[in-house]
Amino acid sequence: MVLPIVAYGNPVLRKVGVNITPEYAGLQKLIEDMWETMYNSKGVGLAAPQVNKDIRLFVMDSVQIIENLDADEKDDFPGDSGYKGVFINARIKNVDGEDWAYNEGCLSIPKIREDIFRKESVTIHFFDENFVEYTKTFVGITARVILHEYDHIDGKLFIDYLKPLKKNLLKRKLDDISKGKISVDYRMSFSK
Repeated sequence: MVLPIVAYGNPVLRKVGVNITPEYAGLQKLIEDMWETMYNSKGVGLAAPQVNKDIRLFVMDSVQIIENLDADEKDDFPGDSGYKGVFINARIKNVDGEDWAYNEGCLSIPKIREDIFRKESVTIHFFDENFVEYTKTFVGITARVILHEYDHIDGKLFIDYLKPLKKNLLKRKLDDISKGKISVDYRMSFSK
């Protein structure tokens, strides 16, 4: 089932997510719905707060990004073949490398894209949908998507990385999003 994506302005997007257990009610259905919602919205990642759940869960698929790069662009991301997976109770262990800019957007903040600086790699501890435990290091675009989604479960948004002047210039657009004065081709839920 395609779930409505929570728009900027909803307090759930600013909550720090709580850990869950394998007994979390409806977990497998929620994960299935999050995949369906993400793909329906043409996203590459989706965090539980974006579907109004304040838990530490996100799904992401950077394989589709890597596959759509041309050969020259792929050379910019050595060692990154993409990753598709579920991250439960994720905790970052380390971020490393140079800061690099990439134009990011967010399904909860539609029609706004900005260059955001993030580190080249991330080492993260997490559980998959079967609660199998992992600690893995990711690089390139995949690391970026993970860091973006991880921010969501920590109550942060990509616009928080913008300089105050730039964020101030976006204030009207952000206000319009929070009031539902925006048209998108996927389901959204707006705060009143």
